[in-house]
Amino acid sequence: MAACHRLPEDVRATLEQALAKESYPAARDALEKLIQNAHLASDRMIPLCQDTGLAVVFVEQGAEVTIQPPQENRHLTIVDAINAGVQSGYDKGFLRRSVVADPLRRQNTGTNTPAIIHTTIVPGDQLKLTVLAKGGGCENRSQFRMFNPSAGRQQICDWVVSVVQSAGADACPPLIVGIGIGGDFETSCLLAKRSLLRDLRVPHPDPFYAHMEQDLLSAINASGLGPQGLGGHTTALAVLIETSPCHIASLPVAVNIECHSHRHQTVVL
Repeated sequence: MAACHRLPEDVRATLEQALAKESYPAARDALEKLIQNAHLASDRMIPLCQDTGLAVVFVEQGAEVTIQPPQENRHLTIVDAINAGVQSGYDKGFLRRSVVADPLRRQNTGTNTPAIIHTTIVPGDQLKLTVLAKGGGCENRSQFRMFNPSAGRQQICDWVVSVVQSAGADACPPLIVGIGIGGDFETSCLLAKRSLLRDLRVPHPDPFYAHMEQDLLSAINASGLGPQGLGGHTTALAVLIETSPCHIASLPVAVNIECHSHRHQTVVL
């Protein structure tokens, strides 16, 4: 529920920095309104956006953690617990339910569940849960491509910029652009989404990819699309890259687009 009401500090700070650098009047006006909206949503505990998103939950379970359900409900799992929490949060927060039970017959589940859940086993004795409320408009503009392994850095960058340009105003810029490179078909898409959880102010630890992030951000912002498609220098707030080893014959690349209403919260148990 809190994720839909409060923008993380890194997103707020990046919006403020964008406003300070933006010279185009319509873009400045749009950024000012987005920042005002974020303050109002937090102060009044109302949704940042009418699309309160699909709940995507990243679970990092320490190898020393054992999860035991109550004796009377021994059949339940952590997946059941997460879905119960999502339903409760959307009920208590009066948040829009945006999940249909069947992709073609389109009947709403009425609970905003099931959530999309990604689980990783990590060292330690803690359970870390991160909820990303992912809006439909920006998600719809995400893309995947399987490049030839001979493709170079520039070819990938050109394609990423074209993906953002084709998204246009439909994805509600300014955007956060998550990129997954490597792995296989599904891993690259997961990497792209997971990259969105990184602090927008922190560059990739590998200088090669840190420079690629900055070059992509500059190229995207040079497109002139601007906030809400009104023109200007702030089409994207950040570009975030995650990579993974891949097959010698493959080079999968995925772009997961996130709107300015970049809502996520983390709790460690």
